[in-house]
Amino acid sequence: MTDPATKTTLDPVMLLAEIAEIAGDGARGAWVGQQLQAQGLQPHTDELGNVWAGSGPTLLVAHIDTVLVPAPLQREKNRWCGPAVGDNSSGVAVLVALASELVAQGCTVAFSVGEEGLGNLRGARHLVQHLQPRQMVAVDGYLPGVVSRSAGSHRMRARFVGPGGHAWGDREAPSPVPALGQALAQMYALERPGDTSLNVGRLWGGEAINAIPREVGLELDLRALEASVLGRLTLQTREILMEAARRFNIRLEMEVLGERPAGMTATQAMLEAARQAFVEAGLEAQFTAGSTDASAGVEAGIPAITLSVYRGGGAHTPEEWVVPESLYQGTRALRGFVERLMASGLPDIAPT
Repeated sequence: MTDPATKTTLDPVMLLAEIAEIAGDGARGAWVGQQLQAQGLQPHTDELGNVWAGSGPTLLVAHIDTVLVPAPLQREKNRWCGPAVGDNSSGVAVLVALASELVAQGCTVAFSVGEEGLGNLRGARHLVQHLQPRQMVAVDGYLPGVVSRSAGSHRMRARFVGPGGHAWGDREAPSPVPALGQALAQMYALERPGDTSLNVGRLWGGEAINAIPREVGLELDLRALEASVLGRLTLQTREILMEAARRFNIRLEMEVLGERPAGMTATQAMLEAARQAFVEAGLEAQFTAGSTDASAGVEAGIPAITLSVYRGGGAHTPEEWVVPESLYQGTRALRGFVERLMASGLPDIAPT
């Protein structure tokens, strides 16, 4: 199955067959370390579970954490299916396949934790702070996407808390349920620009059908391309939550779960290198906005961009799938991008 056009001695599809079935950040990180060592590289780890090799000022990173627990793959002729087979097992496989080649060119290759869910980019942020790269490339997502702009996000948890009680005997006691209902209806009714998103991803509450809930709650994800727009949306939702609690005489508890920056630091050299590398791989790059490990670079003020390296669909579902052969195309695209980027020289922007 090895692609004859691929220079690397490692086959990203064979690597995917292994990493896609490994569950747990620790086990996945250990596998990455073994693969790096087998290529003659010296893997390093930190207290968070990040793994990296090399010491160059250009940092390439693929996250090893997953939303769902990996499981044995279902392998069809032109499609492999399984939770996390794409996001981001495929990105990890491609970066591992090119690791020794990239380190030899003066790059640092890293594999981060904490990109998904409530990880809040803790792995990538720690790598940027510790390694102090001059530029950053995240390896993540579906071909032919290139995430050149970071979509900012604000995540929070809100709890409406009341006295609880018996559904009949304490029927006059305030319930937190209508407060939650009002808040949900008003948040989803907000008029928002098209480049924003509002999603309540989790709801909970209640102890029994015949008991007034003592607590109900939600977890909320807000996103926008502009920091000012995200700030206004965050303020609006907080006001809605507080007003609902006041109206129904319920206590409100709010907790910030994570924040990611909005903005763009990708240089013209990065954008052009991505465009040309994708053309060479038979693709037309689609420049988009998103939230990836590259956001940690944006936050630090260094040039950062995200390159996709596989075709597939169904991310964050048990039915996620990839076209395994597409990893060869992604490998060529990533190699060509790095070659062009390194030839253009390091940017003048230094970490802040």
